[in-house]
Amino acid sequence: MILILTSFRFGPASELEVPATLKVSKPTPVLFPQNKTYEVKTVVNPPFLGNSYVGFKEALAFKESQGDYFVINTLGYLGKYQFGVGTLQLMGVYNASNFLNDPELQEKVFQVNVARNKWILRKDIQRYAGRRIGGIHITESGILAAAHLAGAGNVKKYLRSYGQIDFEDAYGTTVRHYMKKFSGYDVSDVLPERNARI
Repeated sequence: MILILTSFRFGPASELEVPATLKVSKPTPVLFPQNKTYEVKTVVNPPFLGNSYVGFKEALAFKESQGDYFVINTLGYLGKYQFGVGTLQLMGVYNASNFLNDPELQEKVFQVNVARNKWILRKDIQRYAGRRIGGIHITESGILAAAHLAGAGNVKKYLRSYGQIDFEDAYGTTVRHYMKKFSGYDVSDVLPERNARI
C-alpha cells in the first residue's frame, strides 16, 4: 500500500466568500415546544449471571431494590432484598439498624429465608413444579421468588387454587408476576431447612 500525502494551502480568510443563503443574520427559531417538561426514562438492566443460584438472588435483589443494601422503601422494607421487620424477627434478627448496615448479614438472612421457604413449600414444589398454571410454567425458583414477595402461605393459596387466588403487594406486584419473572433458575444448592434461623 502506498500512501501519498499532499498538502493544501489556503489563502487568507478574506479570500473565502460565504454565500448569502448560508449567512446567519438572526437567531435560529426553536423547533420544539417551549415551557414543556420532558421525562427521560433510563432503562437499567440487572447484571446477567445466568440461571445459577447467584443469578437468581441477584435478579431478585435487582427487582426489589436495584441491589442497594442500604435502601428503605416507602413501606419500611429494608435492604437489598427488602425484608420486613416481622420476617427479620422470624429469622432471628432483632435490630433493623444493624441489619440495614451489614451487607453480610443481609446475604445470610436471604439464604436462611430461602431455605425456610423451601421447607414450608417442599410438597407444593414437588406437586406443581413442571406444570402450567394460567399459561405460566411453574418452577421451583418461581415458587421461591413468589414466597419472598408474598410469603409461603399466599404462594400455597395461588398454587392450590390454580392461580384463582393471587396476592398483590402495595405496589401492584403479584405472585403470578414473580412466578413468571423468576422461572427457570437453578436453586438446588439451597437445601430445605425447618425453622431456619440466623
